[in-house]
Formats: sequence, C-alpha cells, structure tokens
Amino acid sequence: MAGPHSRTPAPSPAGALGRALGGGLVMAVALGAGTAVGPVLADAVGVSGFVVRLIPAALVSAVAVPLVVFALRRRGGSLRDIGFGGPGESLRALLVGAGVTVGAAALVLGAGTAAGLLSWSRPDLPELAGFLVTNGVVALLLEALPEETTLRGHTWTALRGRFGALVSALGTTAVFLVVPGLSTVVEAGVAPLVGGEAGPVGLAPGGQAPVDYLILLTVFGLMLVAARTAVRRAPLCAAIGAHLAFLTVNRVVFEGDERGAGWSVALSSPDVELLVPVYLLVAMAGFAVWRRVAKRRDTVARPRPRPHPLVIARPPRDE
Repeated sequence: MAGPHSRTPAPSPAGALGRALGGGLVMAVALGAGTAVGPVLADAVGVSGFVVRLIPAALVSAVAVPLVVFALRRRGGSLRDIGFGGPGESLRALLVGAGVTVGAAALVLGAGTAAGLLSWSRPDLPELAGFLVTNGVVALLLEALPEETTLRGHTWTALRGRFGALVSALGTTAVFLVVPGLSTVVEAGVAPLVGGEAGPVGLAPGGQAPVDYLILLTVFGLMLVAARTAVRRAPLCAAIGAHLAFLTVNRVVFEGDERGAGWSVALSSPDVELLVPVYLLVAMAGFAVWRRVAKRRDTVARPRPRPHPLVIARPPRDE
C-alpha cells in the first residue's frame, strides 16, 4: 500500500475511498459475526465466566486481522505498512499511547474530584488487578486490536496515500462512526443462522442515546488518529495503547460497580460524564505536543551532511 511519501504512484481517489471503506466493512463484519457466534459457541462448549467474554472477543480479532493481512499481501504489503513495528518499538509506542491518555484522564478527573463532582470508593486492590488483566485481554481482542488494525491502520493508510492529513483524519473517523451500526445489521443476519439471538439494530449499542454516542465516538476517533500520528515508529501501537487506556478508565470510573472492577465512582450528576470528551480533547493536545517535540528532537539529532572531500570551497569574489 502506498504511503504518503512513497515513490509509487498514488491511488486514484475512488481507489483510496474503496480501500478505506473496505477497512470499515471488515471491522463491521468481524464485530457482528463475532458477537453473534461467540455466545453460541461458548454455550456449546459449556464454559462460563471470563471465557464466555473471551470467545467472541477472540473471534472478532481472528476475523478482522487476517482479512487485513490478506488485503495487504495482495498488494505486496505487510502489517508494517499500516503502522505496526518490531516488538521493542511497538511496546514503546503502546506505552506512549496509554500514558498520554491515562495522564489526560487523571488530570481532568482529578480536577473533577477536587471540585466535588466525583466521589471514589476505597479500592479493592486484588479485585482491581484481576479486572485490569481480564478486561485488558477482552478489550484488546474485541475492540482495540481489530478496530485499530482495520480503521486507523488500513483505512487511515488508504486515505493518507491519496489525501492530506485532515481529510484522512475526518474520513477515518467517519468510517469509524458507521461501523457500530453496520455491525448490528451483520449480527442480526448471522445470529439466526447459528441459533443465536441478535441485539437490536441501530446506530448505537442498546440503551445508549444515538446522538450522544456518535458525538462521543467522533471525539474518541479523532483522539485515536492523533495518537496514531504522534510517534514515527510503530505508530499504530500508540493508537492501540490509547484505545485500551480509554476503555479501561471509563469502565473503572463509570461502570466499576456493574463490572466488578474493585473500584468505583459516584457522580454528583449525570452531566459529570461530560468530563469524558474533555479528557479526550486534553489527550489530543498531549499527542500533538508529543508529535511536535519528537519531530524537533529528530531534526536536532539528524547529522548534517559533510561536504565531499573533493569539493573545494569557492574563494570569495572581489568586490
């Protein structure tokens, strides 16, 4: 897949848009099929607890990632072309993405706590640690890995190979908004075929106001693009880290009691949840600063070219 600075000819606008939409379609099919087949498979195997959540999550990644790899190989590319890297650089990028997101959340939610908007329970450390591990595995396989591979990976790279950064960011986020609703259509079609029950078809998951959900998803999607463009090496892993951190923070803070996270928060009013898009905006600013500092550091560290030894300096001209 041609990147923005590749020497290969840029794809046509229609070709770039087609590949971009293909990334969203892959994610919608994987999410819809995984959530439809997973519970049926778990029931057939007779498992319970954490494994019930793990099976559909693993199915989503098992469908989405290989399809992206197949599409890349057809064009002679690999996962590195969409932002993955080696183990060391991937881990560093993952930590940058998670660290900036958690730092932004701590800053905003800490200010909200100081203002009396949030009241924290006493944490149950063993239960919290267990939740962080199990939630992290499920969130990685169900959402962070497949969504970043298909969207901020495949879709972003397809658009960036033909369009500018702003158009690519907005286009990737627009595709991101379509995926949840399309996945409910896929689930509704697959579930009856495997003897399962599908959830309601709609733009947002059951129980959430569609407009509020899509607004939050827009800010979240733009934050993930900011994370994906913040580092030079293994940039997609920064988006994966940011995605995981966002899901973890929100599930502990706003759903801690429901999910048995070992730590929970009482809100002074439902409007306190507006702190979520606020900390996402702070995280976006943090990634922009990180990108600028890293670019400046690279410029300073880049050695200046030495003159060729056979080049003789021209003597100054007489006035």
